[in-house]
Amino acid sequence: MSYLEDMFSLTGLTAIVTGGAGAIGTEMSAALLQAGADVIIWSRTRKSIDQALDKFSRIHECPGTANGFCCDTGSEEAVKHALTESLALTGRVDILINGVGGNMGKAPFIETDMAVFEEVLQLNLVAGLMIPSKVVAQHWIEQNIKGAIINLTSMASYNPLSGVWGYDAAKAAVLNLTMAAANEFAKHGIRVNAIAPGFFIGKQNKALLIDQTTRELTARGKAVIAHTPFGRFGDVAELAGATLFLASNRASGFVTGISVPVDGGYLAYNI
Repeated sequence: MSYLEDMFSLTGLTAIVTGGAGAIGTEMSAALLQAGADVIIWSRTRKSIDQALDKFSRIHECPGTANGFCCDTGSEEAVKHALTESLALTGRVDILINGVGGNMGKAPFIETDMAVFEEVLQLNLVAGLMIPSKVVAQHWIEQNIKGAIINLTSMASYNPLSGVWGYDAAKAAVLNLTMAAANEFAKHGIRVNAIAPGFFIGKQNKALLIDQTTRELTARGKAVIAHTPFGRFGDVAELAGATLFLASNRASGFVTGISVPVDGGYLAYNI
């Protein structure tokens, strides 16, 4: 085995990717698969799982195997059941990627729909971090498994984005709890880190950034590009390297409690 293969190979490991059928989740899953890990994606619908598995089946020379289970990560009982199913299939789990999240609309603060605010908090913080991490980490501690958790933070974890109050609050909390959980789980050998994607076009933000009639950038899309030194949106494939780094205990075994921006310089922008 070459030096690079030894450093980044995930052969023999199993990863659960929640939200694994989404644009970012499928790309992170594909990276893990190609590094040799077996991947189990959790998603709400069988259709989305089957679509993702079909995509993975077309990856050339993919050493890892892919499977999926339906799971609402906002339900602790559903997550416990999905973990039991996953363990029955693979025998163990070594990596958890918390990929569930998204936003719903944009409004001035005083016009915030509180039901939507709470739903976005639930999606990104409770389903997107707390419940899966709680259930999987408990299993790891009981079985003395030194696992790795990778959360998804955001540009909003560092600087609030206008009009998306629930998303801002949730993603700031994801960064905070990534650091707090890293501290608490370190004594068990469990690493907790995060990746902070910059602006990537997906189902959740496409209409906010690109006019769906003219296909031109919206005012918000233009502002994002103006604030991004690379002058473009990211390609989800550019998340693969950070994923493998944080998943590999050989590459990042002494790394915990960090959030890695993959943002084209967005957070470094100045005038």
